Parts: sequence; C-alpha cells; structure tokens
Amino acid sequence: MKYNLLLKSAVIVVITLLLLIPTFMIQNLITERQQTQQNAVMEVSSKWGNAQTLSGPFLTIPFIHYQKEISENDKKEKLIPIKQSLHILPENLSIKGDVSPQKRSRGIYEVVLYNSEVKISGDFQNIDWEKLGIDTKNLLMDQAYITVGVSDLRGIENRVQLKWNNRDLLFNPGTVTGDLAESGISIGVPVSVSDKKPYTFSFQLNLKGSQWLRFVPIGKVTDVELKSPWANPGFDGAFLPDSRTVTPDGFTAHWNILNLNRNFPQQWVGDRYSLKRTSFGVDLLLPVDNYQKAMRSIKYAILFIALTFLVFFFVEIMNKKFIHPIQYALVGIALVLFFSLLLSFSEYMSFNLSYIVSALLTLALVAGYARAILRSGPLTFLVTGILTALYGFIFVIIQLQDYALLFGSVGLFVILAIVMYFSRKIDWYSISGELSKADKQGE
Repeated sequence: MKYNLLLKSAVIVVITLLLLIPTFMIQNLITERQQTQQNAVMEVSSKWGNAQTLSGPFLTIPFIHYQKEISENDKKEKLIPIKQSLHILPENLSIKGDVSPQKRSRGIYEVVLYNSEVKISGDFQNIDWEKLGIDTKNLLMDQAYITVGVSDLRGIENRVQLKWNNRDLLFNPGTVTGDLAESGISIGVPVSVSDKKPYTFSFQLNLKGSQWLRFVPIGKVTDVELKSPWANPGFDGAFLPDSRTVTPDGFTAHWNILNLNRNFPQQWVGDRYSLKRTSFGVDLLLPVDNYQKAMRSIKYAILFIALTFLVFFFVEIMNKKFIHPIQYALVGIALVLFFSLLLSFSEYMSFNLSYIVSALLTLALVAGYARAILRSGPLTFLVTGILTALYGFIFVIIQLQDYALLFGSVGLFVILAIVMYFSRKIDWYSISGELSKADKQGE
C-alpha cells in the first residue's frame, strides 16, 4: 500500500509527458501557418515588387591593362592587353525619400507594400588621375558609364532621367558589369581627362517595393532622409539613423554616414568589395506578429499542465477525493486545446483578445468538469482561481519583451515556494494508505 502514492504520481508524470506530443504538433502547426503567411507575402511581393535595396550611382571607366606573359614557344616576354573597369564613387551623395505604404490582403494574411519617390543627387569631384596609377592613355573615356543598382527592376514605375551636369540622359535597363550590383540601370556619360570641374548628377526614382527599403552608403559623405506616414517602422541594417521621430502619424529619419564608417575606398578596380553588408534603411513592420506570440505562449504548455495536475493532486490528497488518471488526461487535453484555440482565433482578431477568449473557454470547460468530478463548489473555485492566475501570469510574460525572463523566473520561484509551503506538513506515507482506501471506495 505504501507504494500507491508513488504509482499514482508516476502515472500523472507519464500523462504529462504524453500530452507533450499534441503540444509539439501544435508547435509544428504554428510554424506551418507562419510559413504559409510568408509564402503569401512572397507571392504578393513578387507581383508588386520585392524588398528594394538601392546602390549607386557609380562612375565606371573601362581601361586597358597590359599584363606581362612569357610565350611558351619562343620564351619571349609579351604584353597582353586586358580590359578592366575602374569604379569611382561620388564625393557627396544626398538621398531624399518619401515612402507611401499600403496594406494588401492575401486570404487572411496582410502584406505591406509601398510606393516611393526617391530623389538622388550628388557630385564626383575633380579626379586626380595620377594618383590612380593608371596611364590616362589607357583609359577608354568614351566608354564611361553610370550604374545604379536596383535589387528588383520590376518596381521601377517611370522612365529614369539622369541630369549629368547640364545634360539630360535616359537610363537603360541592366548593368554593364556585375562588379557593383546584380541588377540595375546604367547609362553612358561624357567624361574627359581635361575636365577640371566636378561632375554633378541628379535623378528621381519612383519605386515600388515591399517589406523594406534600404540604401548603400557609397558617398564620401552620404546623407539620407526618409519620411513616411507609416507608424511602425523598424530601422535596420549596418547603420541606425542619427535622428528619428516616430508618431502615430508616421516617421521621419535621417542618416549621415562618412566613408570612414565603411570598409571600402572611393575607387577600386574590378569586384574586390562587397557592398551589401553596409546597406541600411527602414523595415515597414506590421504592428503585431501573432504567430511569434503564439509560439512564445506554447512554450509554457508544460507549466500549464504540470501546475494544473499538481493542484488536482493536492486536492486529491488533502481532501481524499479520488481522481482517475483518465480524468487527469481529459483535463490535460483541454489545456492543450487552449493553444489550438489561441492560434485559430489570432488569425482573425487581435492576439490579446484571442488569448482572453481562448482562456475563458478553457476555464469554463475545466471548471465545469472539475465541479462534476470534485462535487465541491469551494474546491472548484480554488482550481479555477489558480488556473486563472496562471493564465494571467503567462499573459503578462508574453507582453513583456525585455523583462520576460526576469518576471518568469521570479514567478516560478514564487509558485514553487507556495507549493513547498502548503506541502511542508503533509505526511506522505500516511497519506498513501488513506489514498488507497479512497481508491477502493471510489471503485
């Protein structure tokens, strides 16, 4: 008889572990629904315009480099001409953008799209050709061109006109070389070694995209200013804004980046440097990520089940109420079903409201079942009150971002202290025999 309590405890532990199986299934379901949402975002974005990253403009001047080689036949040294590209970055780069976001729906999912007007201007200062170490006779000045990198060309809405000094030029699609950007637009420009004045440029891009808009700081001084009516921006990338203002009516942000803040020079030859790592900008975030919160909440499933079973176990011991393992299992299934309800409701309403509705439904179900098996109003009220406090405790943890670990650890410590306090005077060996008698009476 003295092992009856130990056997009952072992059965409860086994039931608890078995209930983790449907819990993991719901976790996989959350991941699957999140992937479905991402697929919906990608599908809509692919038809409108993907996330955009702008780089440039770059001034590229092809030149002939003569490389020495020894002929295998006559063992004589020969000069082999090789065509290479010299890339020059602007001295000053100014970018002013106006981003107009909008929400689109794909089934039950929302996607953030945007239209933008980006005005880019700057200049290439007097180029000291002697410092470049390239003979000016080998420069193919008539083949010089400007490149602007655009990650998704489908987002360009209008023809792009470049004002180069006093000349108006229309960009052509595509890039001449892949050294600077995988995709973009380019145009040949007049450049001369004899020119002593800076080359000024300006153009405007009307660009569609989704999710984010980023820039690469290629100027010796890069100045970027963005504004938008979107109230939930996320500033991301290699650089945060020097100043920003976020209100319910929108945001403004300003970056000022020097060439000393990045790890590539103002000119180089070929594809020596990767520029994507220095990109920065704004992410247009949706206010709530229900799937992320649902995943955070289900991580506490074992806590829900274990503490609820512990309450029933103490009620069974201290009040000599026989509770069958099947009844434990049914209560556990109701607790697991809470997370499925939460996931389902959160796809159609706010997460907080979904949590409250799911918790109330689960509490009503468990309270009604506890009333039937315990046949005691005070005990049912005790079980329901403890479970309500537990739901409230987890709800607060989910809302807290930075202090979730601290609050959760302190809360679990308090719960353990309460359990130890109320169980300190229980004589488990004598309870085992009494519980055995209660089991026989229950049978």
